[in-house]
Amino acid sequence: MEDSGAILCQISVYKDMLDQVNLEIEANIQVTREIESEIVKCSEIESAMSVKESELTKSYLASQFELSGLNSVAADSKNSLKLLDDEIRRLRNEHSEILRKINEKREGFVKMCFEFQREICVDEDSELRSEREFLENEVRVLEEKNADVKNSILAYVEDEMVNLLSD
Repeated sequence: MEDSGAILCQISVYKDMLDQVNLEIEANIQVTREIESEIVKCSEIESAMSVKESELTKSYLASQFELSGLNSVAADSKNSLKLLDDEIRRLRNEHSEILRKINEKREGFVKMCFEFQREICVDEDSELRSEREFLENEVRVLEEKNADVKNSILAYVEDEMVNLLSD
């Protein structure tokens, strides 16, 4: 019987050891479940971070696209401003040239008028004086029209510059 007692004692020791192993296994299973739970939480966080990263990347690319467009618009505006500036210079030069030609023609016309007046008789002097006054009035009207054209061109150029700069 002693053998049976020893076997029972041995079985009892093995059972205690087995219980201890089972407890450790259960503890390991619990730790594994906790680890798996943490892994699931980390996966969820990682998914949320991936979504956030995707949104930020999308926002970044949209900003880059918008910035590129704005840079293009700024470059086009500078080119347009330069072209308008060149056009204004050309118009001013053209205006100056027109004024010079008008003055030359006016001076030539006045000289012709004086020569004509010297050539005609004294009797026709009164008729020519009225014609001279008429021509001087015409010259004055042309000068006023010239001034109006000049002011109109300058106002137009100024409006266009304001419109370009405000855009």
